[in-house]
Amino acid sequence: QLQLVESGGGLVQPGGSLRLSCAASGSTLDRYAIGWFRQAPGKEREGVSCISSSGGSRTYADSVKGRFTISRDNAKNTVYLQMNSLKPEDTAIYYCAAKSISFCGRGVVADFGSWGQGTQVTVFS
Repeated sequence: QLQLVESGGGLVQPGGSLRLSCAASGSTLDRYAIGWFRQAPGKEREGVSCISSSGGSRTYADSVKGRFTISRDNAKNTVYLQMNSLKPEDTAIYYCAAKSISFCGRGVVADFGSWGQGTQVTVFS
């Protein structure tokens, strides 16, 4: 029932910024923790960031700490990922996903049941 759609990906030079959006339909997001994941060619899907249902708790992968910021606006039914100081290693398809509990936990892929289609982020090397 819950559907997620990512947007905001694109091409950017190293050091640049992008803001990804994850828009929900079919249900409100206010009871879900939302995670951002990414998958580069030939690599496993990995957790990037997660935000609790209220926005009070946020987690980040070590590789993006200090550069990425996750936020949410439950009134707009949208979660965002602000990505700054982008590196070529950040190139991947980025997905948002919903966890049917309020808290992020460890933010592993298996804990998230609803996924968007992904948006491509390419950082020029």
